[in-house]
Amino acid sequence: MKFGGIIVLLLGLVVIAFVVKTQLAGTAVGNPNQATQPKRQLDNVRNRAGELEREQQKAADDVAKKSGEQ
Repeated sequence: MKFGGIIVLLLGLVVIAFVVKTQLAGTAVGNPNQATQPKRQLDNVRNRAGELEREQQKAADDVAKKSGEQ
């Protein structure tokens, strides 16, 4: 192989490695500091679980208050 062919081959491999790295890291599109979709979903589930817990505690407190009045 000629010297120019080796240079082209190496540059091609570098470009392919960079593309693969960015795709695997998820930084090819968007802000790399932004939350990923699974993290957003988990945060949404945690927030909803907290809301449900507060609602259930309020309902239990209401039942306890009503039973204590009678």
